[in-house]
Amino acid sequence: MKYSSSMMRMWSRLGPSGSLGAAAMEIGTVDEKAVFLTADMTFASGLERFKNSYPDRVIDLGIAEQNLVDFAAGMASEGFNPFAVTYASFLATRALDQVKMCLGYMKQPVKLIGINGGFAAGILGPTHMAIEDIAAIRSIPNITIVAPADMTELVKSVMAAVSFDGSMYIRFTGEMNQPSVYADDYEFQIGKAVRLAEGEDIAIIGCGTLVYNCCRAAELLKEKGINCSVINMHTIKPLDTDAIDSVLNSKLIVTVEEHSVMGGLGGAVSEYLSSIASSPALLKIGVDDYYPHAGSYSYLLKENGLDPEGIANSISERWGIL
Repeated sequence: MKYSSSMMRMWSRLGPSGSLGAAAMEIGTVDEKAVFLTADMTFASGLERFKNSYPDRVIDLGIAEQNLVDFAAGMASEGFNPFAVTYASFLATRALDQVKMCLGYMKQPVKLIGINGGFAAGILGPTHMAIEDIAAIRSIPNITIVAPADMTELVKSVMAAVSFDGSMYIRFTGEMNQPSVYADDYEFQIGKAVRLAEGEDIAIIGCGTLVYNCCRAAELLKEKGINCSVINMHTIKPLDTDAIDSVLNSKLIVTVEEHSVMGGLGGAVSEYLSSIASSPALLKIGVDDYYPHAGSYSYLLKENGLDPEGIANSISERWGIL
């Protein structure tokens, strides 16, 4: 696949489901063993075109997420390369026992794709929000976790999953017309964070589509004379500790995520920093210990201080008392 600027702009307009559909069409040509399984989500996950082209390689299990994971594991044991697609909230909670037993314990190489992570389906309320999914799946051994920063990285992560030898959870956040973090092609490598900006005062480490907001927040802080580096930690497990080591001279490390402040990216970074004798202060920005009420994506981000201004304000307040 060629990652041209026009294609990258198109993916940005399409959003997560449309971009997954584009990646699926490419996967269909490079891996004849790749199959997509959904829980009544074939259309909503952008797989209709793939189904029309490869009708025998899309299986809809209906609204039965536990069966989805079990079925995918069974196909993996028979030599297929299964991608199991449904709401992130249901993969990480309703089907967690199946994820634990089939992927964590039995190590079946299933690629889980959690669509509508974070607040992407927030209009449907807390039942469809996924703000604890990273914490739940991160606690299970033998599963790699990736949260793409934009639609180009989403396509790259799905393509990388095709040849990945192991179980993986790819978490989609964002919506249609999602802003792009990357204007040009770049090298994506599972487990290798990407430095997007340089600054000696504060290191902002973000994941998912909030990486864009982190970059904008860094620009707002620069206007106040606060210089921030920005790191896209797209792989949350295994964590790129070398990237964290590279910013240990910062006065403050900040994690930003569309997830609970407990157990997600902030939890992973804090666990690593606790092993270092002398490390900078840490500020975790995310969703506090509660379930927000239903609302649009942009509203919920702002309500929880995850828009650029909210992130910049939280950092500025903490910076003022250091």
